[in-house]
Amino acid sequence: MSAGSAGTTAPIRLGTRGSALALAQSQRVADSIAARTGSPVELVTISTLGDRSTAPLESLGGAGVFVTAVREALLAGECDVVVHSLKDLPTAPHPELRISAIPKRADARDALVARDGLTLEQLPPGARVGTGSPRRRAQLRRRRDDLEVVDLRGNVDTRIGRVLGSEPTVDREGVEADLDAVVLAVAGLERLGRDDVITEHLGIAGWPTAPGQGALAVETLASVSGPLRSALQGIDHAATRTSVEAERAVLRLLEAGCSAPLGANAFIDGGMLFLAARVYSDAGEQVSAAHALYVDDTRTPGEDAAKRVVDELLELGAADLAPLGGAR
Repeated sequence: MSAGSAGTTAPIRLGTRGSALALAQSQRVADSIAARTGSPVELVTISTLGDRSTAPLESLGGAGVFVTAVREALLAGECDVVVHSLKDLPTAPHPELRISAIPKRADARDALVARDGLTLEQLPPGARVGTGSPRRRAQLRRRRDDLEVVDLRGNVDTRIGRVLGSEPTVDREGVEADLDAVVLAVAGLERLGRDDVITEHLGIAGWPTAPGQGALAVETLASVSGPLRSALQGIDHAATRTSVEAERAVLRLLEAGCSAPLGANAFIDGGMLFLAARVYSDAGEQVSAAHALYVDDTRTPGEDAAKRVVDELLELGAADLAPLGGAR
């Protein structure tokens, strides 16, 4: 009997990438599923191209490099449910799969991790700041064009080690501190219990982050049923889903790939959805747009808000700043 069928006693198999961060966030989802179904949940670790390669994400094809292998395992029946960082998930729907739950979002902000407790403004001219994100590179250049921005890959501990250094352990070599700072997602640091290394939280208003940052996507086959489907309905957070779907609609309508420096953030307050987005050039030039629409029981305005934001961005010249397939 499958894990999604009534009366099952077999463990529910949850597919996940094998990084420390992926395992930490997947374990949280596994615990929630187990509590709601009464069935044990076991993690199935899957290696992805994004994990194996140290090349820049743009050169690997961008969207999907962290999720394709995980999805293939789900489609092959090797697991019953998978967990992704939502910002890694392509915006085009998969015909055989469903995002069955988006749990309540964690902190969507970026954070600076710098030597000597420094903030971004306190870094000296010429300081070396690491990031693998085109958006973060553009934001750094806009805020501090005197910094040296260094391309960066690797897991969270490795990136922190490039700033603070790390001693060799039984299973890995030490990391030399050759950077003055790195920019990382607050949510990932918190999930790993490493938020103590944050020297500055970068505010969303002046530093918009990737669509879906801080949120998880729990994906299943479209045909999922029984206790697993019911459990995932209980995990789904409606306000988070509405907000991140609006952000991802901006990405989809602009046809902006991983090489496009783009930030988008949405939230619901007082019955209204507020959506803002910003497109940058590599040099840090920017255009911004924001709209707000009412939310009610019969209407989720994410698509409408995204279309208005995208139309305004294109009118302001966003396609001249960044590689966008949605320019018209």
